[in-house]
Amino acid sequence: MTEGNVGMTEPAIFAAELTPYRSLGRRGFRVLLALTGAVCAVHAVFFVATGAWPIGFFFGLDFLLLYGAFLLNYRSGRAREEVVVSRTALAIRKFTPSGRMTEHRFNPFWARFFVRRHSEIGIVSMQVSGEGRRTDIGSFLNPDDRESFAKAFNAALATVKQRL
Repeated sequence: MTEGNVGMTEPAIFAAELTPYRSLGRRGFRVLLALTGAVCAVHAVFFVATGAWPIGFFFGLDFLLLYGAFLLNYRSGRAREEVVVSRTALAIRKFTPSGRMTEHRFNPFWARFFVRRHSEIGIVSMQVSGEGRRTDIGSFLNPDDRESFAKAFNAALATVKQRL
């Protein structure tokens, strides 16, 4: 979480950029594809050489499907949310993987932060509502990150409401 002022005239009391977690980095992705490609190629060559060429084709298809799945996974990882709280405004900017941005603004004095919990998992959803509008926050976060964000965001809203 960083401090800043994203499109606001006042300094931010709280600012966070939420991004999805990806356990496999670019280097790991390349290593995984190289190993998988080598295994698929060896098996494909074996089956083609023994006359079972359709099976070799399916090894190539498996590799292409794995590559495509990882590309889609990394593309979805480009989604992010920026949450900024100042004394007079609460701004939530949501960026899609394609880069399209949607902004939700709330008055921090009227904004309410709702957290839905599950007894075994922890926080399963977070929402901000106010002035007849509602938006989800951090739907792509893992449970631990949801907990830490919820604690910090709730504290920021309480700080703003105390400074009347």
